[in-house]
Amino acid sequence: MPNGRCHCSAVQYSVDGDMHHHAVCHCEDCRRCSGAVTVPWIAFSKDALRVTAGAPKVYRSSENGERHFCGDCGTGLFYFNEQFLPGIVDIQSVTFEDAEAWPPQVHIQVADSLTWEDSLASLPKCDRYPGQ
Repeated sequence: MPNGRCHCSAVQYSVDGDMHHHAVCHCEDCRRCSGAVTVPWIAFSKDALRVTAGAPKVYRSSENGERHFCGDCGTGLFYFNEQFLPGIVDIQSVTFEDAEAWPPQVHIQVADSLTWEDSLASLPKCDRYPGQ
């Protein structure tokens, strides 16, 4: 059973159930809400999610979408959209305690990708900050 938390640990959760899918999203909505190029989402039945500490704040990011996040540190945690994902909670998978154990399966919403995303793999890599 995966457990997860926000950056400051004010909101913690557990999931008890089978994963539906795990996708890396490239849509503009996810980019703007996270400040990141992509966001990996792992889907479970919404009944499988249990918040075990704290209470996330809710932001209605679209007509049907609700994003739940920590009101203290701002970490994005959950996404609900009953119209497009009935009965599903999407969880930002990198908030899992063992995120490494859950590799994504597919890229989605690639039509919204930034044109320079394809060149990211060819950039130089530094183990830490450049020059360290």
